Amino acid sequence: MTSTISAGSPRRRAGLDARRSEALRRTREVRESRTAASGESSRSASRGRRARGVVHDRRAGSASTALTRTSTTPRTSASRRAEVLARAARHQAPTLLRPAAATLWPWRSRPDAEVVLRRSQRPPSLPFYLIVVVVVALTTIGLVMVLSASSITSFHDGESPWGMFLKQALWAGLGTLAALAAYRIPYNWWRQWTGTLLVLTIGMMLLPFVPGLGRSVNGARAWVDLGSMLFQPAEVFKLAILLRCADLLARQLERDPETRPSFKQSFILLGVAGVLSVAQGDLGAAVVFAAMIVAVAFVAGVRLGPLFGLGLGGGLALLLFLAASPRRGMRWLAFLDLEGTRADSGYQVWQSVLSIANGGPTGVGVGAGTGKWGYVPLAHSDFIFAIIAEELGLIGVIAVLGGFVALTGAAVQVALAARDRFGMLLAGGIAAWFGVQALINVGGVTGVLPVTGLTLPLISYGGSSLLASLAAAGLLANVARNTR
Repeated sequence: MTSTISAGSPRRRAGLDARRSEALRRTREVRESRTAASGESSRSASRGRRARGVVHDRRAGSASTALTRTSTTPRTSASRRAEVLARAARHQAPTLLRPAAATLWPWRSRPDAEVVLRRSQRPPSLPFYLIVVVVVALTTIGLVMVLSASSITSFHDGESPWGMFLKQALWAGLGTLAALAAYRIPYNWWRQWTGTLLVLTIGMMLLPFVPGLGRSVNGARAWVDLGSMLFQPAEVFKLAILLRCADLLARQLERDPETRPSFKQSFILLGVAGVLSVAQGDLGAAVVFAAMIVAVAFVAGVRLGPLFGLGLGGGLALLLFLAASPRRGMRWLAFLDLEGTRADSGYQVWQSVLSIANGGPTGVGVGAGTGKWGYVPLAHSDFIFAIIAEELGLIGVIAVLGGFVALTGAAVQVALAARDRFGMLLAGGIAAWFGVQALINVGGVTGVLPVTGLTLPLISYGGSSLLASLAAAGLLANVARNTR
């Protein structure tokens, strides 16, 4: 019995060694097959990128290398990651849906894979979150204050106290859709349509001069009567001018990065916008157009000589414009002597200043202000800042002004960090748009600057202004999401 056991023990050990060797061999084969499958998926993704001429992001390359070198991850996980990477490089719809996708979403036919990977792998920057939070906060404050400032006037006129608020809420919904579309569509896609948009909006700017269609408000024939509401084409024209000016200057920089771009084409755009705005009697819109175009030209690196010359020419044109209409000149210069003009041309600003003084540090409370009871004309639109100061006090004033300062500063940061010249110029123009228009409105309400009739962006009552402002904010968020 002893000899049998001793003889069988080596055989058992040999059998165990053989099974262990077989298990190790199978493990090596499984690992080699996994590595080969991962490498083949990565090579197919690389062939797809080379076939479409897409420059991959560095993180995509590092991810591909990591997939190739990984040998311990499960096969399903490695295959899935390689498939996702290859699909991101192609970024195309499935074969049966590609024609429909190219028709419904033309900007996705040949996108930049770098943007796709950047959005999926890199978290948004701080300016992006700041832009979104500030825009949502200012729009919400605007809706609340429009309800507060317009309900009394509407009720006194025999209309529903909720009428203006519901219209503004409707435009806010449409503006939100416009902002989402501007954010989702790659902003470079708009470059091929800037000329078409410019022609269409110039045609829209001529509509107020059509008899029976145009409407004059406070001496400015700048509105189109749509029946139940009015539409101001100048607000949409701002977007078209901004896109066209940024595209023209970006093309010059892309053709010759070493040479300063010319201001001739931008000057022509400014001339068209200024002539149309002055013809409508809307001098405030002409000032905003000039500020946007000059800001975009400055960011692009245009020589300062033409810009200074433009400033002098604009000043002379302003003097001539005011001299042509004594009433308009008195209204513009009323802020220089509010005490002496408080009974006529300075009445609106004088009542606005009284309402601001009535607010104090904390305000009288939302809905409890007295300025909107007919004392402050246009309390729900141009002079809504006076109602904010009266009902929310110094705290509300700091919140609103701080919001615009933060929004403008974030737009400047986005312009500095933009990944291409077109995005840089877009962000710079939007910063000038919001900053200059808010400054002119608040300055006019407080009696520091002339009253121009400009609304407070994102806050004042006015559907066309809110729609265009939210669309511009969506474009700004799009640039901020794709910074370097």
